Amino acid sequence: MDPQTLRLLVRHKLQDGRLPRSRIGTISIGPGGGNTCDGCEARISKEQLVQEVVLAGGRGARGTIQFHIICFQLWDGERGTQPSYRGCPV
Repeated sequence: MDPQTLRLLVRHKLQDGRLPRSRIGTISIGPGGGNTCDGCEARISKEQLVQEVVLAGGRGARGTIQFHIICFQLWDGERGTQPSYRGCPV
Protein backbone atom coordinates (compact mmCIF):
# COMPACT_ATOMS: atom_id res chain seq x y z
CA MET A 1 0.00 0.00 0.00
CA ASP A 2 1.44 3.39 -0.90
CA PRO A 3 2.18 5.80 1.99
CA GLN A 4 -0.55 8.33 1.12
CA THR A 5 -3.26 5.65 0.95
CA LEU A 6 -1.99 4.17 4.20
CA ARG A 7 -2.07 7.61 5.85
CA LEU A 8 -5.68 8.11 4.75
CA LEU A 9 -6.65 4.67 6.08
CA VAL A 10 -5.07 5.38 9.47
CA ARG A 11 -6.71 8.83 9.58
CA HIS A 12 -10.12 7.31 8.79
CA LYS A 13 -9.68 4.64 11.48
CA LEU A 14 -8.85 7.36 14.01
CA GLN A 15 -11.92 9.34 13.02
CA ASP A 16 -14.33 6.43 13.30
CA GLY A 17 -12.77 5.00 16.47
CA ARG A 18 -11.21 1.83 15.07
CA LEU A 19 -7.82 3.15 16.22
CA PRO A 20 -7.46 4.86 19.58
CA ARG A 21 -6.00 8.30 20.31
CA SER A 22 -4.84 7.14 23.75
CA ARG A 23 -1.45 7.92 25.20
CA ILE A 24 1.28 5.31 24.84
CA GLY A 25 2.27 3.41 27.97
CA THR A 26 5.04 1.19 26.60
CA ILE A 27 6.36 0.11 23.21
CA SER A 28 8.16 -3.07 22.27
CA ILE A 29 9.59 -4.15 18.92
CA GLY A 30 10.26 -7.69 17.79
CA PRO A 31 9.76 -10.16 14.99
CA GLY A 32 6.24 -10.49 13.68
CA GLY A 33 4.29 -13.60 14.47
CA GLY A 34 1.61 -13.58 11.79
CA ASN A 35 -0.78 -11.27 13.63
CA THR A 36 -2.72 -8.56 11.84
CA CYS A 37 -1.53 -4.94 11.84
CA ASP A 38 -4.14 -2.69 13.44
CA GLY A 39 -3.17 0.06 11.00
CA CYS A 40 -3.29 -1.52 7.55
CA GLU A 41 -4.93 -4.87 8.44
CA ALA A 42 -2.20 -6.83 6.62
CA ARG A 43 -0.41 -9.76 8.22
CA ILE A 44 2.87 -9.02 10.02
CA SER A 45 5.12 -11.88 8.93
CA LYS A 46 7.97 -13.27 10.98
CA GLU A 47 10.36 -11.61 8.51
CA GLN A 48 8.93 -8.19 9.46
CA LEU A 49 9.13 -6.25 12.70
CA VAL A 50 6.05 -5.70 14.81
CA GLN A 51 5.72 -2.66 17.01
CA GLU A 52 3.48 -3.54 19.95
CA VAL A 53 1.98 -0.63 21.83
CA VAL A 54 0.49 -0.91 25.30
CA LEU A 55 -1.77 2.08 25.81
CA ALA A 56 -1.47 4.11 29.00
CA GLY A 57 -3.89 2.58 31.49
CA GLY A 58 -4.76 0.00 28.84
CA ARG A 59 -6.40 -3.20 29.94
CA GLY A 60 -8.31 -5.81 28.01
CA ALA A 61 -8.70 -6.25 24.27
CA ARG A 62 -7.93 -2.65 23.24
CA GLY A 63 -5.13 -2.13 25.75
CA THR A 64 -2.56 -3.42 23.27
CA ILE A 65 -2.31 -2.71 19.55
CA GLN A 66 0.17 -3.96 16.95
CA PHE A 67 1.61 -2.26 13.91
CA HIS A 68 4.11 -2.57 11.12
CA ILE A 69 6.81 0.04 11.81
CA ILE A 70 5.52 2.45 9.12
CA CYS A 71 1.92 2.02 10.28
CA PHE A 72 2.94 2.88 13.84
CA GLN A 73 4.74 6.02 12.65
CA LEU A 74 1.67 7.15 10.72
CA TRP A 75 -0.69 6.39 13.62
CA ASP A 76 1.54 8.16 16.11
CA GLY A 77 1.80 11.21 13.87
CA GLU A 78 -1.90 11.36 13.00
CA ARG A 79 -3.52 10.59 16.35
CA GLY A 80 -2.80 14.01 17.81
CA THR A 81 -3.49 16.06 14.68
CA GLN A 82 -7.02 15.13 13.69
CA PRO A 83 -10.14 16.08 15.66
CA SER A 84 -12.48 13.36 16.78
CA TYR A 85 -15.83 13.42 15.00
CA ARG A 86 -17.48 10.85 17.20
CA GLY A 87 -20.47 12.47 18.82
CA CYS A 88 -20.05 16.19 19.33
CA PRO A 89 -18.79 18.14 16.29
CA VAL A 90 -17.02 20.71 18.49
